[in-house]
Amino acid sequence: MTEKPKKAHPFVMMLKPVGSLCNMKCSFCYYLKPEANLNPRMSYELLEIFIRQYIEASPGPVLSFTWHGGEPSLAGLDFYRRAVELQKKYLPEGWTCWNNLQTNGLLLDHDFCSFLKEENFDLGLSVDGTIEIHDKHRKDNRGLGTYEKVLSIVELLKSHGIKPDILCTVNSDTVKRPLDVYNALKKLDTHWIQFIPIVNYVNGEISSHSVKGIDYGNFLCKIFDHWLTQDLDSLDVQLFAESLRVAAGFPASLCWMSNVCGRALILEKDGSIYSCDHYVREDYKLGNIFDKHLAEMADSDFQIKFGDGKKNDLHEQCRSCPNLKLCNGGCPKDRSSSGLNYLCEGYMRFFSHALPALEHVVSLRSQGFSSADIMGNINAQLKNIWKGIGRNDPCPCGSGLKAKNCCWDLQH
Repeated sequence: MTEKPKKAHPFVMMLKPVGSLCNMKCSFCYYLKPEANLNPRMSYELLEIFIRQYIEASPGPVLSFTWHGGEPSLAGLDFYRRAVELQKKYLPEGWTCWNNLQTNGLLLDHDFCSFLKEENFDLGLSVDGTIEIHDKHRKDNRGLGTYEKVLSIVELLKSHGIKPDILCTVNSDTVKRPLDVYNALKKLDTHWIQFIPIVNYVNGEISSHSVKGIDYGNFLCKIFDHWLTQDLDSLDVQLFAESLRVAAGFPASLCWMSNVCGRALILEKDGSIYSCDHYVREDYKLGNIFDKHLAEMADSDFQIKFGDGKKNDLHEQCRSCPNLKLCNGGCPKDRSSSGLNYLCEGYMRFFSHALPALEHVVSLRSQGFSSADIMGNINAQLKNIWKGIGRNDPCPCGSGLKAKNCCWDLQH
């Protein structure tokens, strides 16, 4: 083991305590693969080494642990009890830990939920909108749908005082039913939704489950208009909240929206550290914490170059784009060899549509308007915009569709 180096620049960690193992077979999963390491779970020895190194490497005073997978709950409740014990053992006085468990929820029970509440874990729970879409794509290992089970877990979590963040993938089916999906998730009453576009490749070609860029943009616009006029500040959608943050003059906190990345590393169950959870492959392996300190890997020349590549390898079209401050070229994993993002057309559609409205919200807030007043103001403006618009006229939202095929039902 090398000697402990200096503190690294701030970074966060995602951990895969059971690697890619899962108790579900989602149709679009990009993690599911044969396990080279036969050990089903990260060892306690590795867990302790990692937690100690992460605390040593971090400038503090807050550390972020995101437990990911596969399905991280397969590690078992005792594993997380041990993790919290080790965090408390090594954490300097005045420092705190933030734990987030991203799960399909199938293994959560009363004991697990009580622990999560007691130790202040945040929870990301996968729910893909409606029962038809969810059960088509999110089946258990017996091939059965999981929607009803997951909804019962939502209620169990809420009974323990936990409101999970809802993680909803946007695939080729989801994208066709934006408001059905949004309203189904809204009914769960958890107040936070994250939409995750599916962009996967099979033998070098975009998979059939992947969402097309322009379809994703129209999906977001449809939901945004509803959210802006009905649910501002009562329900947070991650992308909308982040876009509002940028419109207010603050930097984005999401890595794919930032101008550089590389500060979110991932730990596999054998101790291997990789540049990003989308780059868990040999050419992006930074080393193993049994042999090299985490701080050294986080601030390695390779990792810095990887993070700066997001900015340095931008397509020329991106550099002159009026929406550059909002997406910064998007996630590098979705870029073609030219550097242009596969979802570019969708991002341009959404940001061009949403940014003027978000800047208006920022302006009204600076004048002391409440959320209710802002929604009332926007709805009044929309009534004026829709005056004289017929069903067969182009929709004022800019989608290019006829009003009757777009936002007509929202306004009438």
